[in-house]
Amino acid sequence: MRKALTSANLTGKDIACVGFSGQMHGAVLIDERGNVVRPALIWCDVRTEKQCRELTRALGLERLIQLTSNPALPNFTLTKVLWVRENEPDQWNRVRYLLLPKDYVRFCLTGVRATDMADASGTLLLDVSRRRWSSEMLGAAALEESLLPALHESPDICAKVSAEGAAASGLALGTPVVAGAGDQAAGAVGMGIVSRGTVSATIGTSGVVFAATDRPALDPRGRVHTFCHAIPGRWHVMGVTQAAGLSLRWFRDTFTASSTGAPESYDHLTAEAAKVPPGSDGLLWTPYLMGERTPHLDGSARGALVGITASHTRGHIVRAILEGVAFSLRDTFTLFQEMNVPVQCIRLGGGGARSPLWRQIQADVYGHAVEIVEAEEGAAYGAALLAAVGAGVWPSVDAACAAAVRVASRIDPEPRGMATLNASYAAFRRVYPATRQVLTPSPSS
Repeated sequence: MRKALTSANLTGKDIACVGFSGQMHGAVLIDERGNVVRPALIWCDVRTEKQCRELTRALGLERLIQLTSNPALPNFTLTKVLWVRENEPDQWNRVRYLLLPKDYVRFCLTGVRATDMADASGTLLLDVSRRRWSSEMLGAAALEESLLPALHESPDICAKVSAEGAAASGLALGTPVVAGAGDQAAGAVGMGIVSRGTVSATIGTSGVVFAATDRPALDPRGRVHTFCHAIPGRWHVMGVTQAAGLSLRWFRDTFTASSTGAPESYDHLTAEAAKVPPGSDGLLWTPYLMGERTPHLDGSARGALVGITASHTRGHIVRAILEGVAFSLRDTFTLFQEMNVPVQCIRLGGGGARSPLWRQIQADVYGHAVEIVEAEEGAAYGAALLAAVGAGVWPSVDAACAAAVRVASRIDPEPRGMATLNASYAAFRRVYPATRQVLTPSPSS
């Protein structure tokens, strides 16, 4: 914070309000004095399959989705809490409070335990449709509500910078702080995904397709997540690919290191891939390096490179990875069609949006024009807009986005590429059932 203030030639007194964003689902467990009990279990930690099965068995999938709008997945916070209680009883006996990652930072800055509706939606403890903690989920998990932080809407002021926080950060004592939002909802605000029909496709380590809705749209099988949006009275539905940008990073770091140990640049790899035609000459990649959430809900899913021949090059593999990630994100668009969630505008975000090739691949795979907004850091920008609403700069999140979010470019799908990738997507959809059958042990083994 001090570096940011200095580089902007500002002092703490120039800051009107502070916004927050951060990775979702993490379990930060703290004791009576506010000390961290154990290292946080973050979103991609999937050790909790057992706890998920037990929750689902106890409540039933249908009731679980009625209560929380989501199934029990190992990514969600509650399952991590249950794992710690079961496997680390000595540590658990010290736990008094549960916070999400960004909310722990707020706690250090203000001394206040608070969270927002959007981030709380990923805990499996929120009644998403009613925007309140679920007493039935707390009862099923044998947890007290005193464990949980206070709930607020994202643009609401919920705390002020404390004397300790001011000394640590350089911000002024008493600077107001809004609730903020988890990275996906804040990123959507930063990209202007606030009204029905607007959708974002973001490729970071994971990949997310996010649609704003004016009601809690549900998939009865729980293949997409239904969460509160960072806007009061609105929700969003999103599908998640666990290893989106991670697929490309894994390939680069594992197979392209030079004699000096430095891997190839992403620009060099995508330049090779750009020389390969759409469809990667029949090569397919399923990006299930960390299991998969949408649409398979399968923590045991595994990635696959299918159809490789002696004529394929490194460029083919890289392009197949870029296409496979886009195919996986298209699975969410396919579910949106089933759920009657409209898609009128698609905006791209994350590191994947910086690659011209990946932008074009996404437009061709989705069969829809895609837009790039001027602000690249969507979640941070969204957190700033939420803070501006809290400070009264704009009267609402809609007004803030209308004034501050601008489209920088638009990419239309290319008909030939779209036709080829439609056929490749149909083949991609057949890979998971086949590999699942091969990789699942038979009852006799």
